[in-house]
Amino acid sequence: MLRVSRILFGIVLGGIAARLSALLARLQLGHGSMAKKATRRTFLRNAALGSAGVVLAEIIGGFLYFWWPNKTGAFGSELPVSASVVPPVGGVPYRDVPGKFLLVHNNDGLLALYTKCPHLGCTVPWHGPAEAPNAFQCPCHGSMYDYNGVRTGGPAPRPMDYMAISVNDDGSLMVDTGNIQTRSAYTPDQAAPYPA
Repeated sequence: MLRVSRILFGIVLGGIAARLSALLARLQLGHGSMAKKATRRTFLRNAALGSAGVVLAEIIGGFLYFWWPNKTGAFGSELPVSASVVPPVGGVPYRDVPGKFLLVHNNDGLLALYTKCPHLGCTVPWHGPAEAPNAFQCPCHGSMYDYNGVRTGGPAPRPMDYMAISVNDDGSLMVDTGNIQTRSAYTPDQAAPYPA
């Protein structure tokens, strides 16, 4: 896909350069029978200006293409979560890879914890009951978080961030991955109440 877009970009840029060259030639020759003969000096000047213009256009086009944001996936919008994957109270968190969140179910309700570590941005996995220490643990620098995402150790400056959740009537959820909220501690109002 990237190769095709580069080819199309080159074709469009080549067409623009050809039209610009033709326009410059018409302006150089003048109108009607008063056309002047092109000298070596004017030819070299026009060739230098034209090549500088083409290079400048390619640099600007490449810069815009490089900095234009690419939408890669569904992260940043509201994502649906089926009621069948909602974990039981205190159960193993459900991990949504495209949404970059872990869904936990505590006594207060549901929390969608952002998988990005607040320390330096590593992905934080869950180490469940079969593995010690039964908590979220950052594999990069060792930050530890409890089931609610509150920091219990390590260099992280604060608890894990969380995302807004809305619960539908059928038990399914909508997690707003564009609404990431920071916190200094866990409070029950951060959890979305979920019917048993």
